[in-house]
Amino acid sequence: MWSTFFVTDEEGGTVGPATPGTVGGPPSGVPPQAPVGLASLMSGRSTFGGKKRRRTTSTGHAMSEAQEGKIKLAFFVAIVGVVLTVLGVGTEFWVELAPPKNFYNNQTCLTAHYGLWKGCTKTLWVADIDPERESCGPAELPGESNCTYFKFFMTGENAVMFQKTTRKNLNVAAAMLAMFSLFLMVMGAICITMSLSKEILFFLKPASVCFILSGVLVLLSLLVFHQSVLAFLASDHTVPLHHELSWSVSCIGCAGAVLIVGGILFLLLALPYSPWRRCLPPKDGDS
Repeated sequence: MWSTFFVTDEEGGTVGPATPGTVGGPPSGVPPQAPVGLASLMSGRSTFGGKKRRRTTSTGHAMSEAQEGKIKLAFFVAIVGVVLTVLGVGTEFWVELAPPKNFYNNQTCLTAHYGLWKGCTKTLWVADIDPERESCGPAELPGESNCTYFKFFMTGENAVMFQKTTRKNLNVAAAMLAMFSLFLMVMGAICITMSLSKEILFFLKPASVCFILSGVLVLLSLLVFHQSVLAFLASDHTVPLHHELSWSVSCIGCAGAVLIVGGILFLLLALPYSPWRRCLPPKDGDS
């Protein structure tokens, strides 16, 4: 009596039981067939040396290598915006404050610069300052520096520099907007990572919203900080001050623009059609 056995291929399918007459070989007149596992291996469906099997998206279409490359390129643009944001938020060169260099009638003068979290005062030698410059500075010159973190985040105390008082409400609002924008950048990066790993285009839509909103919030934080600087200067007029926005603000402004551009790119890649072909359809006869 012939024993019954089943053969299972690599995809989980079950091949019917062997029948008498087929154990010793195929019937006469029937060409021999390769084993199931070997046939699957030769067809290129195996993961050992065959083609990479790509998952299908929610629309039923597999993410092509061209789409994956475009997503990575847009992700690189967004990463540049994230790096610029972290660089700008983490530094204290948002604004530089400088009285006239001869205001104290001394061989030294005092300058200051601050950002979202802390402020620094620096004593400079008047001889090191450009003779054509009327105010003390710039802050990059060598001198004795003293930096302290703002206390209005913990105790609610306003900072005082050059007999002028900061507006803690505006400073705290600018810092919170910057932190919330960083949170949205992290969420957008997670969505892009999931889209690339799972090969699902749907995650590009929330990622585009996160990056666009983060760019808008970064620019809004910059505007609120500028208003806080104007309010700080208007709090007292005893010491005349010259103020100018420094390189940290340049990083923040560029970061906001780059993040918005990156979010728009993700939004275009998430569309089910090509906007370029929709706006400029190919002419008849063009391949």
